[in-house]
Amino acid sequence: MSSDAWGDAVWPAVERAGAGRLVAVLPVGAVEAHGPHLPLRTDGVIAEAMSRAGARRLRSHGFEVLVLPTVDYTAAPFAAGFRGTVSVRPETVSALVVDIGTALARQEVTALAIANAHFDPANLASLHEAVERLRATTGLAVVFPDLTRRPWALRLTEEFRSGACHAGRYEGSVVLAERADLVAEEVRRSLPENPTSLSEAIRAGSSRFEEIGGTQAYFGDPAAATAEEGRETIEVLGAILEEAVVEALDA
Repeated sequence: MSSDAWGDAVWPAVERAGAGRLVAVLPVGAVEAHGPHLPLRTDGVIAEAMSRAGARRLRSHGFEVLVLPTVDYTAAPFAAGFRGTVSVRPETVSALVVDIGTALARQEVTALAIANAHFDPANLASLHEAVERLRATTGLAVVFPDLTRRPWALRLTEEFRSGACHAGRYEGSVVLAERADLVAEEVRRSLPENPTSLSEAIRAGSSRFEEIGGTQAYFGDPAAATAEEGRETIEVLGAILEEAVVEALDA
């Protein structure tokens, strides 16, 4: 098949792919404010990069792999106070992912792998709920390496592990590697570091960027982002997806 993308394929090609061990990868992003320098679809860009890198690696294990169209409309209440953010109800996200997985199960897809790059707690909860429901109601193997949890989080950059990583160096680097044309470079280079840890603020009960010093909807160090770091991060993300799928299917 000439493309990784499920949506680019004609249906007989998907049917042929399904004759083997077919893994469908679902990128999950968001439409939300990512500072004054990164696009609203930043998380989708990252999730798609992770999906393609993981798909490439999984083929070496003998899988057929197709990347589904990205789920961009997700729960994003932390950024809801900023224009441009489109946040939907968590139950809407769960229902959508369950419906997608159920449709794939009917087509005898071997596994659904979720490549999520949007870490709002509401979105993570909705995805975990969907995974549980799919596992309980279908024969589909569902793989969701939650990057906010061990062991996966420990594989990512220092900024990511610090929790100060929304539209900062971690995310900015991947977007520079994938879609530099979408980055407002002069603005990015001028931004001071915001070291506030989102993960610590979440544990303390915060629920909005504005409450914790994110008045421009970014945390971390945007000016330090580089395309080179972004390419390295994409390879790590692809390896995480690969390892999670292989472990789940070989168990």
